[in-house]
Amino acid sequence: MKTILVPIDFSENGDKALAAAKQIAVKTGAKLSIMYAHQPYVGDYMIPESIGTAPIYPQLEDDYRAKLNQRVSNAQQEGYRADAIFETDSVETAVLRQAKEISADLIIVGRTGHRTFLDKLIGSSATGIALHAHCPVLIIPPESKMTRFDQIVYATQLEFDEKQILLDVVALSKQLKSKLQLVKVNSDEQLDIQPDGQYINEIERELGIDRGDIAILNGDHVMDRLGNYCDQIKADLLIVSNRRRGFLEKLLNPSMTKKLTVDTQVPLLVYHKEPVDSDLKAPMVILS
Repeated sequence: MKTILVPIDFSENGDKALAAAKQIAVKTGAKLSIMYAHQPYVGDYMIPESIGTAPIYPQLEDDYRAKLNQRVSNAQQEGYRADAIFETDSVETAVLRQAKEISADLIIVGRTGHRTFLDKLIGSSATGIALHAHCPVLIIPPESKMTRFDQIVYATQLEFDEKQILLDVVALSKQLKSKLQLVKVNSDEQLDIQPDGQYINEIERELGIDRGDIAILNGDHVMDRLGNYCDQIKADLLIVSNRRRGFLEKLLNPSMTKKLTVDTQVPLLVYHKEPVDSDLKAPMVILS
């Protein structure tokens, strides 16, 4: 891992995302590209267009640049390789574009349900970024208490087409010196294409994953069962894969990833089965 892109909005949860990035950078040696996307014409009636005769937006832009540079300077003083990226565009568009331009290996964003002026800029775009980025995206929820990524849960379907993602997940867990647990939830919400034993035998043999580190659970609702399991083992990170689905499969099995990005209380890392062609003109996803 060479580069981590960290979009921030100077909120408490944006700082949590930066703290998570630092933890991963310590273990991987990655550079931190700390980014702010400035939207000078965001409609927010709480902010006047001017104070007296002086327009306020140029003052805000200068203030945001100063805050961004201060966080980069702090990271450098702490021993991290870090640089600043200041964009003027919608958050989702700017993040997806910059991730490609700098060949980011990972994007880390904070997610929040608050609708204050700053919080809604990054937090409301977390889902769109996770679903459209070309690289993995780590979402930090507001409930998260960042300590260490000691216990990782990978939500698997135990299908052969997961192999490349699982190779990446195993490599990451080794870099972070984390314990990896694979979890499958049998549910009507998820299609089961092949017998689980076939894939379990293969990953035991080829990846050295012990059968005791693979849990197969039953539950009517995948998200609830995953959440309960993460609470039970005190997971620090939940990893899922966002797969491209055919039209029929979308009808039979709506994607769990989008729901997870909104509801999870555990940091969520989203991998893509294959590179996603980002739509840089896609509208922002607004969450409540």
